Amino acid sequence: MKSARELIGMDLKWGQPNARKYEFELHADGQLAATLRFRSEFGTFATAESADGCWTFKRTGFWHPQVSVRVCGAEENLAFFKPHTWRDGGTLELSGERQLLASTNFWQTDYQIKTAGDVPLIRFKPSGVLHLSADFEIAPEAAAWPELTWLVPFSWYLWLLSCLDGAAAAGLTAMGAAIAI
Repeated sequence: MKSARELIGMDLKWGQPNARKYEFELHADGQLAATLRFRSEFGTFATAESADGCWTFKRTGFWHPQVSVRVCGAEENLAFFKPHTWRDGGTLELSGERQLLASTNFWQTDYQIKTAGDVPLIRFKPSGVLHLSADFEIAPEAAAWPELTWLVPFSWYLWLLSCLDGAAAAGLTAMGAAIAI
């Protein structure tokens, strides 16, 4: 596996090898670069591993949800992501009162992690129906951010959460329509 900084400028693709498992792999020029595995298909706890280390991601809260980032086995949070309630994306709160912004377009076909000054650091275009996948790009400006090591799998994790939320909302809508009939 290569470090996140070594991935800058490479052909990157997140993919789901098996549609029945919530496990994902990042490939760089055809070689495995990182993994993201959900503990359960019904939960939000996931573990990411790469040459840079191991991290866990977990969403908590219902009325005020947030997602924490931790080093595997640690109790201390490295960062918190707070989603925007009425629009897509959210704010990633880092140490030292620094922030990054997550944003997507209306159709969620373009997802970005940007600085507060609107400089893109990570960008990807999701694809796939049965097997979730995305073409992934790390901007050269991202090399200056020490968080890049976990930001690569975390950005993919955030997009997967939005997919889970969309699927849940669609299921509830369909159930409500069936009950109304």
